[in-house]
Amino acid sequence: MQFRTPVDIPTPPFQIEPLEELLFVGSCFADNIGQRFLEERFAAVVNPRGTMYNPASVLHTIELCSAAPRVAFITLGTNHIYRLKATGEIVDNCQKRPASLFTEEELSIEQCEACLQQAVDVLKARRPDVQVVLTVSPIRYQKYGFHKSQLSKAVLLLAADRLAARNSQVTYFPAYEIVVDELRDYRFYRDDMLHPTPQAVEYIWQQLAEHYLSPRAKAFLKEWKPIKEALGHRPLHPDSPEYREFLAQTRQKEAQLLARYAR
Repeated sequence: MQFRTPVDIPTPPFQIEPLEELLFVGSCFADNIGQRFLEERFAAVVNPRGTMYNPASVLHTIELCSAAPRVAFITLGTNHIYRLKATGEIVDNCQKRPASLFTEEELSIEQCEACLQQAVDVLKARRPDVQVVLTVSPIRYQKYGFHKSQLSKAVLLLAADRLAARNSQVTYFPAYEIVVDELRDYRFYRDDMLHPTPQAVEYIWQQLAEHYLSPRAKAFLKEWKPIKEALGHRPLHPDSPEYREFLAQTRQKEAQLLARYAR
């Protein structure tokens, strides 16, 4: 008997190599996955202008940061934007200013796609061989009401699908579908019943690593794991000569491993 409905993950047209430069822009889900890549010693830049939720703010971040990675991950959270009434500009962060200063709008599928296409074009201008991975955050927005939250996700999903269909360098990773379908149990959600647990994030990381990392990158992770665990060890006597010697030897192993896998 089959008690799950595993989500099909298409094989991407590229592979991520060990220690590779990556860019993550988008919702807090991008923060979670980007942080995991950092822990695994990839050269990841994660939300350099803070967490962004809508396609317009994602575009602003990519335009204003100087990153030129071979692989960029964009995680979309919502199609809702806020405009400053005084200027009409879309703000990326309301900075806790009074709500009366802003108007809230919803971007259409076409507007979302246009923002994302501009973001892809900026990245391609910096590095023509860039690969862009789109994801949609599985985190629901309770403040919209769950029906409107689903409508917002639907707009993002349609925009992402259109963009991937029109750009050979854009792929879609089904993080949203994995959480809401394959992991459809509240044990995979935090106490707020909205955000995924570390266990759910770890499962998505495993799926991403399995399908997107090269064999060499996977080999690196296997060698890096015991060193990472050793560096994370919290000794009872951190100032003891024995621990200092242990740490020095571990750092030496780390340096040797990184030098061996450096491109």
